[in-house]
Amino acid sequence: MDKIDDAELHQIVQRVVRQVLEPTPAPVKATPAPASTLAPAKIPEAPMGKVVAIGADHGGFELKEMLKVELRIWGYEFLDVGTNSKDAVDYPDFAHAVAQQVSTGKAWRGIMIDSAGIGSCIVANKVPGVRAGMAYDLSSANNSREHNDTNVLTLGAGLIGQNLAKQIVKTWLTTAFGGDRHQKRIDKITSVEKQYLK
Repeated sequence: MDKIDDAELHQIVQRVVRQVLEPTPAPVKATPAPASTLAPAKIPEAPMGKVVAIGADHGGFELKEMLKVELRIWGYEFLDVGTNSKDAVDYPDFAHAVAQQVSTGKAWRGIMIDSAGIGSCIVANKVPGVRAGMAYDLSSANNSREHNDTNVLTLGAGLIGQNLAKQIVKTWLTTAFGGDRHQKRIDKITSVEKQYLK
């Protein structure tokens, strides 16, 4: 049998987890929302069993709560790792929690919101197997998925409004990895990560 690299192993584990979870799916049902908060008519269907870990510090709390509503509307399940108020907290704790959920396969993808998005991106990228990217417009959201196969998205609530945040998250969740020439670059990223794992 040929050796399996980390990327292939991660894909296999995620497939097995999906297969195990699919016989007894428990999707989060959307509660009816006022017409003004509904997304445009055509929303891509969320794959069954896709769990999104979501977290924020105090600066991103309100945006996190709004995005949870959107995730429900779009048919995604989510795992909220906190914070649960606007009381001051440290973003590294929550960025780490989101990244851990993705790294261990408990979540398909993760979203972390702080005031700028930069610090949380740095923290998340310290967790093995996580490729976090900060997005501030639709192009950066698309590129981070298509070219970099990011599995954690960080947002700066102080830099973007709610409508743009919704569009960024929707784009990021529905953009596929381009593969091909980009895969060898992802493999190189993984190789660099392995050099520093102990």
